[in-house]
Amino acid sequence: MDAYRFAGGTAVVTGAASGIGEALAVQLAARGSNLVLVDRDEERLDGVADGLRAAHPGLAVDTYVVDLSDDAATAAAAEALAAGHPGTTLLVNNAGVALGGRFDQVSLEEFDWVMAVNFRAVVRLTHAFLPALKSHPGSHLVNVSSVFGIFAPAGQAAYAASKFAVRGFSEALRHELADDRVGLTVVHPGGIRTRIAESARTGSGVPVEEYEQGRRQFAKLLTIPPETAAARIMAAIEDRRPRLLIGWSAKVPDVLVRLMPGTYWRLIARRAGRPAPASV
Repeated sequence: MDAYRFAGGTAVVTGAASGIGEALAVQLAARGSNLVLVDRDEERLDGVADGLRAAHPGLAVDTYVVDLSDDAATAAAAEALAAGHPGTTLLVNNAGVALGGRFDQVSLEEFDWVMAVNFRAVVRLTHAFLPALKSHPGSHLVNVSSVFGIFAPAGQAAYAASKFAVRGFSEALRHELADDRVGLTVVHPGGIRTRIAESARTGSGVPVEEYEQGRRQFAKLLTIPPETAAARIMAAIEDRRPRLLIGWSAKVPDVLVRLMPGTYWRLIARRAGRPAPASV
């Protein structure tokens, strides 16, 4: 496929009120894309949109506030957004949430909250926008997975399940869309410095001391500026890259999983100072 053309197109970005989503919105506007920004945080979202309108008065910048953990609200939003923006040429499914705790420490409701935002919302929005993307050959779709869509650490059963699901969904869909001239990039970020550590939930069965320790360890991993991640995603879109790993914190686990598909957790747990399982 030819390089993706940003200027004059319309890009829909979820999770656009902060982090990678906000950085992508800024860089997309700089390249001449009209924007539809989606988030649940209305105040932050309005601030991002107002700044972009002031900086780029010639572009259309629309916003839509929705809580993607609400399946019914997400379905309605997807239908309304697709109907209102038939000229969409880029969809970036970026919104995501995190949940810490072993599977036996989280409730099924908490687990389902992660799946709703991280996976089912991706499916619903993609399904709604697919006719628009297919009607504009040269369009592109970006689904943000995670390094935890490459390997699955203990204590992240819900998050890893959702991000592995995004990866599998994206890879199958990429093959299906090849003849329609619609590109697809699945993104596996490593430690990006976003608000996900602040907004992450901890399973209701996790002890307080374990919760605090986990949050501190998680925050230490978030070192890559979101602007850097967004720039690499922009380049991947333009070049039609099918898969993007961001940071050594994603690239090293990718290699490790290939080399030690059944036993990588032994090495990772040891490096993290955790006791490795005796039989794994």
